[in-house]
Amino acid sequence: MKDAAYLRLLSREFPNRQSAITEIINLSAILELPKGTEYFFSDIHGEDKAFIHLLRSSSGIIRSKIRELFAKSMTEKEQSELAALIYYPKRKLKKTEREFLEREDPEGFAEWQRLSIYRLICLCRYVSSKYTRSKVRKKIPKSYVYIIEELLQVDETEDDKQTYYRSIVNAIVGIGSGKSLITTLCDLIHSLSIDSLHIIGDIFDRGPHPDLVMEELRKYKDVDVEWGNHDVSWIGAFCGNQACVCNVVRIALSYNHFDLLEDSYGINLRPLSMFAQEAYGTDPCSRFQPHLLDQNEYDAVSPELAARMHKAIAIIQFKLEGQLIMRHPEYDMEDRLLLQRIDYTAGTISMGGRCIPLSDRNFPTVDPKDPYRLTPAEEKLVDTLTSSFRHSQLLKKHLRFLFAHGQLYKIVNRNLLFHGCIPLRRDGSFDEIYVQGKTYAGRALMDYFDQKIRDAYFLHGDDPGEAAARAEAVDLLWYLWCGKRSPLFGKSRITTFERYFTDDPQLKQEDMNPYYELSNQPEIVEQILSEFGISPKLGHIVNGHVPVREKEGELPYRAGGRLFVIDGGLARSYHQKTGIAGYTMIFNSRSIAIASHKPFAEGHESSPKVEVIEHFEPRIRVADTDTGALLKSQIEDLQDLLQAYQEGQLPES
Repeated sequence: MKDAAYLRLLSREFPNRQSAITEIINLSAILELPKGTEYFFSDIHGEDKAFIHLLRSSSGIIRSKIRELFAKSMTEKEQSELAALIYYPKRKLKKTEREFLEREDPEGFAEWQRLSIYRLICLCRYVSSKYTRSKVRKKIPKSYVYIIEELLQVDETEDDKQTYYRSIVNAIVGIGSGKSLITTLCDLIHSLSIDSLHIIGDIFDRGPHPDLVMEELRKYKDVDVEWGNHDVSWIGAFCGNQACVCNVVRIALSYNHFDLLEDSYGINLRPLSMFAQEAYGTDPCSRFQPHLLDQNEYDAVSPELAARMHKAIAIIQFKLEGQLIMRHPEYDMEDRLLLQRIDYTAGTISMGGRCIPLSDRNFPTVDPKDPYRLTPAEEKLVDTLTSSFRHSQLLKKHLRFLFAHGQLYKIVNRNLLFHGCIPLRRDGSFDEIYVQGKTYAGRALMDYFDQKIRDAYFLHGDDPGEAAARAEAVDLLWYLWCGKRSPLFGKSRITTFERYFTDDPQLKQEDMNPYYELSNQPEIVEQILSEFGISPKLGHIVNGHVPVREKEGELPYRAGGRLFVIDGGLARSYHQKTGIAGYTMIFNSRSIAIASHKPFAEGHESSPKVEVIEHFEPRIRVADTDTGALLKSQIEDLQDLLQAYQEGQLPES
């Protein structure tokens, strides 16, 4: 029996035996339902249009449901048009209405609305069949609960019910509310198709609008985010890590994303443009030309100026990174102190026992005697940029969401989710870090870094001890971006400097952590699952970070289907490397499947290739999930409450 205080609290919600019995019956019935469908995405990288299309199409599943339901009653063209309506209802409604008005056929548009409502109701009924009425009701806007519930429950075999159904739909269309109902039904289908959403890191960088990705994610109730190294770099910028500030700006400028920084997040780039013109005005900065994958709508900047700004912020970043490395010898990253290895007269750098010629020899702001010191102008510029990040209200809102729904790793339904890797040694043992007298490895290492990320964001430094702890945590955010034992980076070193300033391919090589090779072995996956308290025979690992080169024969599932690497290159800059445009892992009551996507093109239907990796027989019920364990616990509590009522320990209302 639970303690009396807890039962008294529970009795406020269930004040008598009948209410407790009703809830026990309800929860017991839910346990027998099929589990909801989980969707897993990774490495979105700001590709808002492609990602939002994947969400609205449920990675092609809605199109397949339409085909299953209407194969005998609708042509392929009609099915595609219905899918387009569901994906983008406002756009499709506007286009269709305009076409009917141009033909001066308002009654035709009314009939189209009635037919669309009928088809959408049929599809809603189909995709909601494995949910309780209560769960479906919670997903419907309050203003439409009565109408939609009535339409969903219509028995089409009875003439009276059909007449009733038609009268409701005719009344809705007749008073001009048909378009609103259609939009609501489309949104309901989206919501019913995706029960829960898992984002395995790297929402930010490379693509044009991670801000719009964040706004879309905020619409979902059951969503979690496992932070990636690019996400943590943005967290670092907001928390005041100046190396992260420069890194975020540098990557955005390298992809010509001025709109994102200035218009979306309100980052003031004018001081940087003025500084770049003054310091690098005669420098062609040819190695810093931006990738012109996207055009700016509001903040058009010439490629020449963008290149100068790009180089200016990169040099400042290398200086600030050098200061961090010297401040933290425990990072073990002295090999990244490169500015001191340059012979500024000869235009060479000493690396790996060799003297390497530099492809760009102009360093007007670097003092060879003190190469990591910022000039007064650079200091002022960095302070201005840092202040912009700290005061960005939209970024603050988005990061609040990341912390409310995010973590470094997550265990859900026997799946271990994380972005990069669990650092391993070559012999398969967990790699360690030694910090302040303590050793961390495996799960303890992930927990340590998770807490440090939270310390950087939540500590405010009201006393000296807290201020020191926060400063250490804020510095560590940069290490998580590129440190050799960072589970988010997973490489021996970051070669940003070499890619800009040398032409030697060997110097640009970044060796992967042994995890990426060893995790192809089932026994290593089982070892990691056991470390996190997951059944080594039933669990899976799901991570991203490293694009799967499908065109070279690589597969997203490994270790006998125990490991899923679902970075398929959603970012356009990776399409040529991977040969596809991203993966979705879909985990429903019957199977785990991988959807391989084609490059997104607006207005074109592009069904993914779906491969079932693991089939479940019998199908998984809610009782077999984490939610089921929670419901079973609630049933036990209610049974104790019922016993307390029956024995007179608590009065009934």
